[in-house]
Parts: sequence; structure tokens; C-alpha cells
Amino acid sequence: MEAKIYNQKGAQVGTINLPVKVFGASWRSDLVHQVVEGMRSNKRAGTADTKDRGEVRGGGKKPWKQKGTGRARHGSSRSPIWVGGGVTHGPLAEKNYKRKISKKMRAQALFSVLSRKLKDNEILFIDSLAMSGIKTKLAIDVMKNLAKVSGFKPIADSKKPKVLTALFARNEKTEKSFRNLPQLEIVFLKNLNPLDVLNYQYLLIENPVESTKFLESRG
Repeated sequence: MEAKIYNQKGAQVGTINLPVKVFGASWRSDLVHQVVEGMRSNKRAGTADTKDRGEVRGGGKKPWKQKGTGRARHGSSRSPIWVGGGVTHGPLAEKNYKRKISKKMRAQALFSVLSRKLKDNEILFIDSLAMSGIKTKLAIDVMKNLAKVSGFKPIADSKKPKVLTALFARNEKTEKSFRNLPQLEIVFLKNLNPLDVLNYQYLLIENPVESTKFLESRG
């Protein structure tokens, strides 16, 4: 498998042979769904908590006598059917939402998503995103240049998050230059996961030679 490598000016500067294991994997919707839902579940804080009728304040006295009033019988004003009463079957903070996701499952799901993205022409390989200074204008120029590549025009025009950029290594100038662009989100390649990749339409991968080696090592 071969893919083109571009520079910040949007010009092709070479090609790269992609590992089939990473970018030629079959689409496994069941595995991707299981891993993505597990990651979403692990992100839940689990702090939502409600009080049942035994925990809410008040309601110790019977609202009215059992018989003779013509009204329905009630034993407490803290009943779930009363305004201000307890909650029936509400969420409790003691519930554990954590799910175990093995490294192999996570890696295979990521490879499946990356392969699908590549097939749909939604991955762009760029040799370097190193900036000469911390300037948003420089980042905007880079995005406009990359938008000239066939099929990637929306990455510069959108005002909503559409592009996930995976940096191979930390670069303060690059991070601060791109962070003000609404259509782009910066992550580090070592933290790349199927949930993040699916949340964005396009994926930019910096330093593809080293990046693909690292991705292949995860499997």
C-alpha cells in the first residue's frame, strides 16, 4: 500500500509504503462498536445521584387521616408521586461504569478505523508541522495550502471541528499556533484512539514514516 506525503505548502514531497496490518485491515463494526462504547463508558464520571423516598427531607407526618376526607389515602408527602418527593429508580453514584478494554482490542479497532478512513480518502500524511513561531496566521496558511490537495477542501472552510491532527512529538510552537483554529484538534500519536478518530471527518498524520512504525508496533 502506498500513500502520498505532502509538505506545509500542499505539495507532494514523496510517498510511503503503509503497513497492511494498520491501514489495510478489514472493517469490523462489532469490534469498533464494543471498543468505542467501552471508552465512552470509561469517560463517565459516575457522579449522578438521586435520593429515594427514604433520603429526602420531611414527610414524617401523615398528610391527612386515612378515611373520611374523600381524598386518596397517603402515608407520606415524600412519596415519589408527590412534588418534592423521592425519585424512583434514579441514578446512584455507587454504580460503576468502567469497562475493561484489552490492548489488543483497542489496537485492532484503531487499525480498522484507520483503514476505513484511508479507503474513504480522509487521511492526509504531512512530513512536518513544525512552525517557525507561535502565530495563528501561519497555521491558517498551512490549512489553506493543504486544502488544495484533492478531496481535502473542507479542512480549511469549516467552522466546526472536522480535522484531527496527530503530532508525532510535542511541539509547543505548533500546538499554540493551531489551537485557535475551530476546525482542528491536536492530539499526540501515542494517544490516538478509535473514538477520537471517529469523532472527526479528517485525520492529519505528521511525520508518517515514524508514525506508521509506531502504530505498527502497537499491534
